[in-house]
Amino acid sequence: MSAHTRDLARQREELVARSTTQRSGLVANWEVVVAKTAAADRILSTARRHPVAVAAAVAGVVLLGSRRLFDVSERLLTLYLLLRGVRR
Repeated sequence: MSAHTRDLARQREELVARSTTQRSGLVANWEVVVAKTAAADRILSTARRHPVAVAAAVAGVVLLGSRRLFDVSERLLTLYLLLRGVRR
């Protein structure tokens, strides 16, 4: 075997090792991307199942502004929890 052939074989082994390392890194990063995409998919599928609620939320933000909407939502949640506690 000539020196050139040995060099080529060594380079090939190094490239195969590097590609294996890179492939492992891509798989690890891909799992993070898949998890985030799954979370976004759950949110979007919930929004598709409840289009009226989404439209009401958007209208509330447009009409009241985000700060006032948060204040009103906080009061409504408190009232809901109080009424739910009284019924039990």
